[in-house]
Amino acid sequence: MELYERFLTEQIDENGCLTGVEFHAPETYNFGFDVVDGFGKTDPDRRALIWASDTEERIFTFKDIMELSAQAANYLRSLGIEKGDRVLLVLRRHFEFWTVIIALHKIGAIVIPATDQLKEKDFKYRYTAAGIKAVICTAYGDVLEEAESAACKCGSVEVKIAVDGGHTGLRTDASEKRLRTLSNGWHDFKEADGFSRVYERPTDGSAPMRDELMLMYFTSGTTAYPKIAAHEHTYSLAHFVTAKWWHNVCKDGVHFTVAETGWGKAVWGKLYGQWLCGECVFTYDFDRFQQSKLLDMIAKYRITTFCAPPTIYRFMIKEDLSKHDLSSLKYITTAGEALNPEVYNRLKEATGLGIMEGFGQTETTLTVANLRGTSPKIGSMGVPTPIYDIILVGADGNESEIGEAGEICIKLTNGRPYGLFREYFGNPEETARAMRDGLYHTGDVAWKDEDGYLFFVGRTDDIIKSSGYRIGPFEIESVLMEHPAVTECAVTGVPDAERGQIVKATIVLSKGYSPSEELKKEIQNYVKKATAPYKYPRVIDFVEELPKTISGKIRRTELRKP
Repeated sequence: MELYERFLTEQIDENGCLTGVEFHAPETYNFGFDVVDGFGKTDPDRRALIWASDTEERIFTFKDIMELSAQAANYLRSLGIEKGDRVLLVLRRHFEFWTVIIALHKIGAIVIPATDQLKEKDFKYRYTAAGIKAVICTAYGDVLEEAESAACKCGSVEVKIAVDGGHTGLRTDASEKRLRTLSNGWHDFKEADGFSRVYERPTDGSAPMRDELMLMYFTSGTTAYPKIAAHEHTYSLAHFVTAKWWHNVCKDGVHFTVAETGWGKAVWGKLYGQWLCGECVFTYDFDRFQQSKLLDMIAKYRITTFCAPPTIYRFMIKEDLSKHDLSSLKYITTAGEALNPEVYNRLKEATGLGIMEGFGQTETTLTVANLRGTSPKIGSMGVPTPIYDIILVGADGNESEIGEAGEICIKLTNGRPYGLFREYFGNPEETARAMRDGLYHTGDVAWKDEDGYLFFVGRTDDIIKSSGYRIGPFEIESVLMEHPAVTECAVTGVPDAERGQIVKATIVLSKGYSPSEELKKEIQNYVKKATAPYKYPRVIDFVEELPKTISGKIRRTELRKP
């Protein structure tokens, strides 16, 4: 019996495809105790995590994670961190992230991962909005100073812990000096070494429970200040579909998702579903992304399943892939942004593998996907996963017809499904706006073909309404990305007295190309020939870079400004 079968039952049809998932987790379900410690006691030598930098590597078994998370839990409890406390984790790709997050799950504290790209104002906003009691922060770079500067102005932060990790490949003289001289009440995580490596599930009623809050993420904030999506302990179970049926993990494989631990994609691909299935996860703790080094890691550690955003794949296909051994790869997936057909085709030519696209949000687990056993359609996100009952809703509030764009909504008529967030923490107005009329409104727009496959159009705020047409930016961006002069682009609508809106393309040019009126006309004609002529960009701006959020998502609101 597989460990995950204790908590769920999967329905599989005669073709080997997933048709349903029924969850039956006990009231006491906790990922730390039931999954990590479950493997730690029954299969202690099974590999759980391979951590590598450019100069070092560490391999952790499930027994290691069980014991190190217990040690961290005892240490954090000694500093006053208790069940229900909200703790900000800023740990880059350090291996301590895995032991600390499991420790906090065992305690019942609410984990809030964040990126080390935050500045003082970002920390201050997060401390205040979430009522942060403790911050656990990497000593690498300047982020510790930013976190401290904000903490001095926020009274809620009582516990501050610095993590240097002892990673020689990442340690700098500056970071060591910073740890030696840091005052203002910061603790060094190395203090945890002296604590017991045993931490049993409490029996006095204080143990964290299935339906209590476990994890919170600040959303990307592309149009306003980030909201806080709050998840219960059951969220981890819903990622079973993510790992087994989308990433296609197996017990003897090694899965690699490219994601920094501050983003939701990290727990999608580096933690919950993979460990629930007993798979080893790999993480590459790099300073600056270089596609050649990433490809080398795939070869060295014999990665079997791989997931990355389309941006990473775009970098990868710029390399001569014939010089890299990718023979270990059996399955590749992508999410985070829509996948351009050009990227799909180029990578399949190089590896023989089709990229299986998926879609979800900070507020959900995998919602729409090309699951294992299905035949992907290039450009399609796939079909709704069995966990979610999805409907496309048009501007008139009715269900969209085949081929018509509509907002992706999740039905709530049978209750809130596992994996869907409970609320926007501290923001009942936004929660009510998103969950209304028996639906969760994702704010993302797609259209459906006759086979039930969904094709991404854009955010509801991004849809361009021109001369009676509803135009999705992604389909134009996909065409633009096929032109050799275009490295990156974003399509938005701008006001027009005659048409209401017209299409505008903001383009970052490839090396060797210079802005000119001739190039604009060439690009416009290229789009006219590749798609319906009314969709071509009547306005083109060439820029050095696109405005983005900390998470790397394009801030289209900036591009829409006059």
